[in-house]
Amino acid sequence: MPTTVRIGCASAFWGDTSTAAAQLVDGGRLDYLVFDYLAEITMSIMAGARMKDPQGGFASDFIEVLTPLLPQLAEQNIRVISNAGGVNPQACAAALQAACDTAGIKLKIAVLLGDDLQPQFKQLASQGISEMFTGTPLPAMCVSTNAYLGAPGIVEALRLGADIVITGRVVDSAVVSAALVHEFGWSWHDYDKLAQAALAGHIIECGAQCTGGNFTDWREVPDYEHIGFPIVEVSADSQFIVSKPEGSGGLITPLTVGEQMLYEIGDPQAYLLPDVICDFTQVKLQPRGKNAVQVQGAKGLPPSDKYKVSATYPDGFRCTASCLIAGIDAVDKARRVSQAIIDKTSEMFSQRGWAPYSETHIELLGSEATYGPHGQRHDTREVVIKLAVRHPDKQALILFSREIAQAATGMAPGLTGIVGGRPTVYPVIRLFSFLIDKSACNLHINMTGEKHPCALPAQTALDSQDLPIAEQPPKPQGRADASVPLVKLAVARSGDKGNHSNIGVMPRKPEYLPWIAEALTPAVIVDWMSHVLDPIYGRVERWYLPGTHSLNFLLENALGGGGVASLRIDPQGKAFAQQLLEIQIPVPQSIAEQFD
Repeated sequence: MPTTVRIGCASAFWGDTSTAAAQLVDGGRLDYLVFDYLAEITMSIMAGARMKDPQGGFASDFIEVLTPLLPQLAEQNIRVISNAGGVNPQACAAALQAACDTAGIKLKIAVLLGDDLQPQFKQLASQGISEMFTGTPLPAMCVSTNAYLGAPGIVEALRLGADIVITGRVVDSAVVSAALVHEFGWSWHDYDKLAQAALAGHIIECGAQCTGGNFTDWREVPDYEHIGFPIVEVSADSQFIVSKPEGSGGLITPLTVGEQMLYEIGDPQAYLLPDVICDFTQVKLQPRGKNAVQVQGAKGLPPSDKYKVSATYPDGFRCTASCLIAGIDAVDKARRVSQAIIDKTSEMFSQRGWAPYSETHIELLGSEATYGPHGQRHDTREVVIKLAVRHPDKQALILFSREIAQAATGMAPGLTGIVGGRPTVYPVIRLFSFLIDKSACNLHINMTGEKHPCALPAQTALDSQDLPIAEQPPKPQGRADASVPLVKLAVARSGDKGNHSNIGVMPRKPEYLPWIAEALTPAVIVDWMSHVLDPIYGRVERWYLPGTHSLNFLLENALGGGGVASLRIDPQGKAFAQQLLEIQIPVPQSIAEQFD
């Protein structure tokens, strides 16, 4: 058994930089190289790609990036784990095997199967399944149906001797936690270690987002051009250190790691994964020299007997057009032109006997449209009109895409043309999430032409007595006779889960937390972010993490459908934290004076 295991993550999403893998292989001293390609939005895109090409539906970037590194991987005995398989993992493995054959490199490639429930769709449809958030029934037709598997199948593939493991849909952190369970021989019932492993995976799964990418204090981050990708060095007791290759750009501090820990989670005391329920509330982040942070304190509980399943289904068509309008009263001109285009095409639909638009969304970029009522720029002299529309009939949106051009000569002055030319009409692929018994998934591994079954660990029932009691943040002491913007007191990051968004807020100093918590109640967040919350189903929950003195907010139904179904310029809530950082926090004068 090794004393430590070093794992580097070279991809945060499908389309991430092609330079990270070589950086980690050259300078990371790795035992494992992992890639995370999948998000809920990515599964929708891959499902559409497989509809067009039966050999598509996987992350082709994985093959392109890995091919030139095959000799080094073999020489250094670096094992690779990736969910690059998407909705077609066997096609991904075949493409990589061809690359290995061409290079004359012999590596054992294993494919984990069992997440794809599309062949069982008719059976599922007869079970009265409903969406886990809205309660709506399963659509009549889905283009993909994939369970979020955990780490056991990957562990079995590694036990069988795989050098490269390719999966379909697994939870993002599983590509890391599987390597640790395999190397250290941890029990599937050692839930604290599994929670620490999941946290290690969660922190590096988004690549450079823990090494200074997307960081609130972006001015402090050196050398974006060569930003380092993350490495976790994990000990057998499950504590780990987050670092990056020597000499690379970026920044690793408790704040950069803390932002990522809070990213895209709901209840931090019950972060639900297939192998463990994680409690991150007592996690502590300690600096260990320059660009290194030690992480410890995650706790775990037995998981449920369910998998989350994400299905995708077609829901009409969408079209998005952008055009610049400039000059005097640009914002007012843009509003009138936008509405005129919508009104005119709506009238044409009616004349043809077509249904009205399913949804329209107008955003004037440059007028601080994403800020809603908090926008401050209403007099700008140039603005980009972003017109996004949905309709059940493709022909209606083809008409829309053609009629926009007339605005250039028949409406307000200063319209310079459509950005990128006439817009394309795309199918809308919408997400549908539900829970299913783990027994519904038949896990097996394909390797060297042989099929190996994979049994799941025996379940341990969760004792409700073991559930932790949520702590409340401390109340402030003293009188608030001044105020400062939140950004002076804290860093923050936001992200998405389906149609929900979270905003994690981590104070710069522990003593700021009581004042932040007193000011940022769920009711205050509802009011501040009301322009993004669904007027009927939108709500906000808040949790406290004592270990890092942090708060996490979940904004339910805040993304206009989320992913590719949303017509908004920010369909994943990436800018929500930036908006919240401007809110004023009442504090004592003694704190306010620290920022003078």
